[in-house]
Amino acid sequence: MKKLTGILLVMTMVFGLTACGNASKKGSNVTETQAQSAEDTGAGNAELNKLYEKENAIIAKHQELWNTVFNNIDKEKAAGSGEQNYGTFLETQLDHVKDQFSEADLKKLDKDIEEIKKIEDQVTELTAQMGTENSGAQSANAETSVFPSFQAKDLDGNKVDSSIFSQNAVTVVNFWFNGCTPCVEELPALNKLNEELKAKGGQVIGVNTDSLDGNKEGIAEAKSILKKQGADYTNLSLDSDSEAGKYATNIMAFPTTVLVDRNGNIVGDPIMGGITSDEVYKKVTAAIDQILEKDKQ
Repeated sequence: MKKLTGILLVMTMVFGLTACGNASKKGSNVTETQAQSAEDTGAGNAELNKLYEKENAIIAKHQELWNTVFNNIDKEKAAGSGEQNYGTFLETQLDHVKDQFSEADLKKLDKDIEEIKKIEDQVTELTAQMGTENSGAQSANAETSVFPSFQAKDLDGNKVDSSIFSQNAVTVVNFWFNGCTPCVEELPALNKLNEELKAKGGQVIGVNTDSLDGNKEGIAEAKSILKKQGADYTNLSLDSDSEAGKYATNIMAFPTTVLVDRNGNIVGDPIMGGITSDEVYKKVTAAIDQILEKDKQ
């Protein structure tokens, strides 16, 4: 789902490039041109971040309505949507489920789409500009994407930070929220995966976006859902103002899962949708096995 994963991928690049840019300034072998390119790239990514935050704010205004759209996305059709304007993508997806909305709600969503289309035009222009001016800095500074560092708590209040990645060869990080049916449905599969990974040197971690900033109601509901689904692996409550929190809130489709290696690097593309089918489960485990094998080298 190229366009649907776009926001997450760009956010991944933002955090990866920012870290590399700071490191490059401390290195003794970096030229002034490279340092300036990295600085320009960071500024461009900051502008992209602002644009995506505007899109998020638009979606948030009518979040419940958009959740209906997101939960009914036809992934096969979405996969062939290409790099189209995200507003156009949403328009197509809305058309599939428009009979579920009143005329008044459709007007709200149509207005949101038009606003997002305009923002996406700005994104396209800025991205093209960055690609021309900073392609050298991107290739020099960002071969891998880094999961943003964090200091958080699990749903029982225990402190957890990003050093947790170093404890295992691979960590499967799953982003979900309480009202997302596909998210809840895949929890047993994720728990099964976690049990299998324990013996191999891996783990599953959930990030529940309803529990951000220690939201008590969101945490209580999440814990209840996890218990009913028989999922007992670690789930985190992030600070929404942290880099990891912003990463989570910029995800536009749930569930989304990323694979992180021992060094905190995100490996491969985000996995969109649930992993409940045998086919998807096998693909995920195959990708995990590659990371585990590389870790042994």
